[in-house]
Amino acid sequence: MMLCHALLILTSVVLSSCDVSHLQHPEDHSTEPPPPKPYVFSYTAGRYPGHADRQHTEVSDGSGVIRGSFSYVDPRQKVRTVDYIADKEGFHPILSDAPPEHPADSESVARAKDKHYRLYAKIAEDHAQQPHPSVDSIPRQSAAVALASAKHAQLFKVIAEQHARIAAEREALQREEEEKQHLQELGH
Repeated sequence: MMLCHALLILTSVVLSSCDVSHLQHPEDHSTEPPPPKPYVFSYTAGRYPGHADRQHTEVSDGSGVIRGSFSYVDPRQKVRTVDYIADKEGFHPILSDAPPEHPADSESVARAKDKHYRLYAKIAEDHAQQPHPSVDSIPRQSAAVALASAKHAQLFKVIAEQHARIAAEREALQREEEEKQHLQELGH
């Protein structure tokens, strides 16, 4: 007991004499960031050995300007290439081909979109007039849904009880195995 008190006092004295001045004013002792380093990388990859469906190359001169290029095979099996420059002003891509135009809507798609937009506008207008639903418009459970919910809750309870029983059995087996192992270690 006396030794513990002595160690505690000694530890307190040692720790109180440590130099922590570098922690008090970190702005006075900041380390300059390292200068930028130029780099180059390039890779080619594919979905299986011997098959290349994408590549990427990038070069940085260390001044903050990065030039690169990447290519990939689009869903129409056409190779798309994007050259780019990234600098302090942002990312500037240059596409090899303009992306394909979106197809025009068919008559049925146009009608469906129009119907959707009208319904959306009606709902938005209804919500603007009455932002909070009235008590009458809140859905209620039917007798069938209430019965199914009760059945589900009962099944959940049974399953939870089964899981608890299985967990207790496994824990007892684990303790039994650990005890056997401990007894074997004592015997050797």
